[in-house]
Amino acid sequence: MLVHGVSWDSPSPSLRLFTPDAEFLDVALALGSALGLRVIPGVWCLGHTKVHGPGDRTHIPCPGSSPAERGKQCGACFARDDSRLMHDFHRGTSVPAGLRAYLMQPHWLYVATFANCATKVGTASAPRKWNRLAEQGAVHASYVAHAEDGRVVRVLEDMVTCELGLVQQVRSASKAAGLVEPRAAVELLALNRQHAGRVRELLGGLAMTGYAVVEEEWDRPALAERLCGAGAEGSRRHPYPATFDGGGHGLRIRSLSGAITLAGLPDATGNDVEGSFVADLGALKGRKIEFGPHTTVIPALQDSLF
Repeated sequence: MLVHGVSWDSPSPSLRLFTPDAEFLDVALALGSALGLRVIPGVWCLGHTKVHGPGDRTHIPCPGSSPAERGKQCGACFARDDSRLMHDFHRGTSVPAGLRAYLMQPHWLYVATFANCATKVGTASAPRKWNRLAEQGAVHASYVAHAEDGRVVRVLEDMVTCELGLVQQVRSASKAAGLVEPRAAVELLALNRQHAGRVRELLGGLAMTGYAVVEEEWDRPALAERLCGAGAEGSRRHPYPATFDGGGHGLRIRSLSGAITLAGLPDATGNDVEGSFVADLGALKGRKIEFGPHTTVIPALQDSLF
């Protein structure tokens, strides 16, 4: 099965898979759930998306099941994908009618802060206001503006980056590393509120229409609390001791923020080894996997950590 990533389409997250029968299958990532899988080496094209309007899109599988060439797509699927066009829509790029209808719905501008204090500005369509931040794996986030459409919100996003220096992307590896030793919750909350206040001040002084400045904080998923809390573990956290580019893996979900999990590692008897491990399940995206009674091999060089 081909992994399409971790989905937060509801407060109950799942690992989204595309089966050989050309159907999507969601495997729940609930508290205490176990994942035993084998990764087949290689990264494969996820196909492309046609957007027909707000809440209406079609996934088209890669016709050749080709290896990925650009991100998680082959060259042909990348060229056909509607989603890639949305980032330049506000600069006058022509887009298909369905994508235009999606982009012309109301959007939110947010400021998100992660466990290592990295902070970004981003956008979310109205129906995905909460889900977008859940997928991002924010520790704290604030909504700073409500825009009448996707063009206005992206103009605001670029302006915030230009004037205040807030980035629009934080790498997954950086998010995962930060969650091994997260900064104190009170520090992250204060930092997020500080950045959000600066953004609201900037937006409040613009001679521009089509949006309203707002003050609202995002509600973090309950499943993320343990992972995002500094000092909440009874034992030390460690980076996951393997990579998801092949071999067998076994994890038991203890907490989940975005695609990053705090996990126990079951041994051959089914009992978890000592310690908690931070693993980025997003690294499975574009991989083909098989489920089974697999476990993660902990290298001997890790022994000194326990």
